[in-house]
Amino acid sequence: MNKKEDEKTFSSRYNIKWVFLISIWTFFMSGTISIITENLVNNLDILMAFFVLIIIMLIGIIFDIIGIAVTTAEEKPFHAMAANKVEEAKFCIKLVRSAGQVSNFCNDVIGDICGIVSGAAGTTIIYKLMSRYDLINGTVFSIIITSLVASLTVGGKAFGKSIALLNYEKIIYGIAKILNFINKHLGIDILPNKRKNKK
Repeated sequence: MNKKEDEKTFSSRYNIKWVFLISIWTFFMSGTISIITENLVNNLDILMAFFVLIIIMLIGIIFDIIGIAVTTAEEKPFHAMAANKVEEAKFCIKLVRSAGQVSNFCNDVIGDICGIVSGAAGTTIIYKLMSRYDLINGTVFSIIITSLVASLTVGGKAFGKSIALLNYEKIIYGIAKILNFINKHLGIDILPNKRKNKK
C-alpha cells in the first residue's frame, strides 16, 4: 500500500472529514445558541428564565435518548419493515448505519451545547436572584442552581437511557417519520446513503 492509499484509508477509517465538519459546525452552533439563550433569559423574569432553562435541559436529554437508541438498534427489524413497503424504513436503516455520526451529533454536539448553555442560563438566573434580593454574595444561590441543573440533567439522562434501551425501535421509527416528512415536503435528505461495512 502506497502513502496516498494509506492516507486515504486513515481518513476514511477515522472519518476525518466528518470530525472537521462537525467541529466547525459545533463552534458556530454553540456560539449562536448561547447568544440567543443569554439574550432571551436576560429579558425574561426569573420564573420564565427557569422555564427556558428546563427546556434546554429537556432538549439535551431527548437528543441523548436518540443517540443511545441509534447505537443500540440493529438493522434486521427495519429490513422487515422495508419488505412490507413501509416508506420510513429506509430512514430507519440509514439512522442505524450512520449510528456513529448520529450518536456523535446527538450525544456530543447537542448534549454538550445544552450543557454549556444551561450553565450560562443558570448563571444569569443567579445574577437575577442576587439583584432581586439585593445580595452581594450569591454563593448559596450558585450552589443551589448549579446542583439543581447537574442533578436534573444526570437524573434525566439516566432515566432517558432506560427509555432508549427499552424502546429504541419506536424511537428510531419516530425520528424516521420526521426525516421522511422533511424529505417528502422539503426535498432535503439529511442522512446520506451509507453502505453496510463488510466484515
